[in-house]
Amino acid sequence: MTLETNHSLIDFGVMGMADGSGARPLRVLVAGGGITGQALAFWLTRGGHRVTVAERFPALRAAGAQVDLRGQGIEAVRRMGLLDTVRDKLVDEAGVAFVDAHGKARATIMANTSGKGRQTLTSEYEIMRGDLVRILHDATKDDTEYVFGKSVDGFEQDEHKVVAHFSDGSSGEYDLLVGADGQGSRIRRAILPEGFDPYWRVGIHMAYWFVPRIASDSNIRDTYMIPGGRQIMRRSHNPAETQAYFVIREESEEASAIHRAPVERQHDFWASRFHDAGWQTERFIEGMKNSPFFYSQEIVQVRTDTWSKGRVVLAGDAAHCPSPYSGMGVSGGLVGAHVLGGEINRLPGDLPTALANYDRALRPFVNEIQGEVNPHLLRLGMPMTQRAIDAFRAVTALACFLHVPDLAAHFSKGDRGGNWQLPESPAPTGTV
Repeated sequence: MTLETNHSLIDFGVMGMADGSGARPLRVLVAGGGITGQALAFWLTRGGHRVTVAERFPALRAAGAQVDLRGQGIEAVRRMGLLDTVRDKLVDEAGVAFVDAHGKARATIMANTSGKGRQTLTSEYEIMRGDLVRILHDATKDDTEYVFGKSVDGFEQDEHKVVAHFSDGSSGEYDLLVGADGQGSRIRRAILPEGFDPYWRVGIHMAYWFVPRIASDSNIRDTYMIPGGRQIMRRSHNPAETQAYFVIREESEEASAIHRAPVERQHDFWASRFHDAGWQTERFIEGMKNSPFFYSQEIVQVRTDTWSKGRVVLAGDAAHCPSPYSGMGVSGGLVGAHVLGGEINRLPGDLPTALANYDRALRPFVNEIQGEVNPHLLRLGMPMTQRAIDAFRAVTALACFLHVPDLAAHFSKGDRGGNWQLPESPAPTGTV
């Protein structure tokens, strides 16, 4: 079944509810059980609403590589009362080193642990995606209905309801459908004009997986540059495992298509692009074959002028993926869930206004974090020639010797989300 929607403009007023006081709880379906979907469920259930989260994977998708929290994302977790729980699961990553072919660090930028200013290349709050997913699930599972192994394959809506059609052939009626189904969102495809391309591309591709940890793998993330616009990163998250990242500048049909190919072809693609890179490349390619986790993606941003249509709204990466290079993907999803949950909880009887307020309140923040990604600066960090790599390392080493990164981070007035302020808590008074 393909996704369908009624594209007529819908004015569903107050839905037969009270005058915005929330007399009747909303029935909300969230498509996607990742970080954003679970964070939204957290806030909506505390507003008294009945939330169902449909996740297409057969179990909680508690996997993935290392992610971080920054700026307003840290505050969003604090307001959930989960910051201490997150701290207990943090990855020990003290900084980022730029290494040569012998693994020798030529420059090292340490994390800003002062509690002030801006996070550096590595955040004070680094955590494995799976750990954060489990934390959010534990905080929501008692109040939220989770349905695993079932996706939203289609829907239609009118002024009274949205009817969702699931992959198992069943259907359900809801007051609101939230597309929290990630960068490749099918819900987004259904509410945008046919043929609209929401992706803003930077010509960079990335793959990452796990390999066994060895004695030389430290708590400093290693970054190794190779001519041809290539880069390898190594970061270790526990005593047994290390993450390997291959990154390449390439604008070709093959590179754009490889992420949808069978995993064996993806392995071959990445091995062919890095076989001559040196350093620990042989170790990483060999480990790729037996890794319990492997992911390949094109680095993109999701940019669209609309995040909702009628009773359907987008959240997180489905609405505004800022790309991994923003450093704000997870924080952006947590902040978006905070804002959307707040607007729905404040105006449950007037969803058109609530969704319009969500867009108006969050859009400046999204513009800020997406604007942090400058393709020209990204290309400077992925040089094409050895001479350019040597120059980059020399300049970075001098800056570190003069403590420029430390001073810039400490005295910065804000993190990557700028001066935008997180709105008041989404939960009505007395519900948390």
